[in-house]
Amino acid sequence: MNLTERALEFESRKKSSLSTSDRVKFSREAKELILGLNEEYKINKDPATMDLMKRLTAIKQKIEKRLKGRPISEV
Repeated sequence: MNLTERALEFESRKKSSLSTSDRVKFSREAKELILGLNEEYKINKDPATMDLMKRLTAIKQKIEKRLKGRPISEV
């Protein structure tokens, strides 16, 4: 299974009702895939690879936003 296939499979995976440890795993896996695709993009300059990286980055940002939680408001 090559990197693009792994990224597409990751993108289609269910991401709702995850535990905190699952979110951490998803975030790390997304980072690994994005960095791998970036190396591939440097060689190929394929616009489809760039679009896939952008979609994975959006997913990763959503997961990390949920991990950080809401800031505690000070009174």
